[in-house]
Amino acid sequence: MGDKALLGFRRYIIPIPNPIWRAVVSKNARKFEKELSFMSEEHQLVRNYVVQALPRVGKPLSAEYIADKMNIHIDRVKVILDDLEQHMTFLCRYGQGAVNWAYPVTVDQTPHCIAYSTGEKGYAA
Repeated sequence: MGDKALLGFRRYIIPIPNPIWRAVVSKNARKFEKELSFMSEEHQLVRNYVVQALPRVGKPLSAEYIADKMNIHIDRVKVILDDLEQHMTFLCRYGQGAVNWAYPVTVDQTPHCIAYSTGEKGYAA
């Protein structure tokens, strides 16, 4: 297929001209780059750690737990978690502040059960 985009509409497959779909992809890339500009390297490290740890731990992760495991000051972790949650893209916390989901995983039971190559099981957010 290579360098083509197709749009399915009912029973029909409609080819999208290259200049059109390339312009849409380029515009969306710029939009996401702007939306993610708030994230520092620490933001990315915390988010990645939470995504990996949630299935392993199997319960919501407190800021204290994250700070201890990552060796980052608790106040900094709290700021990072606030930022990530405020942008409503990366994670969600319970009322007590513990992270219960970090896209794409959650400790909440959902219809989307997943199994990891390590043998751990969990749920997709």
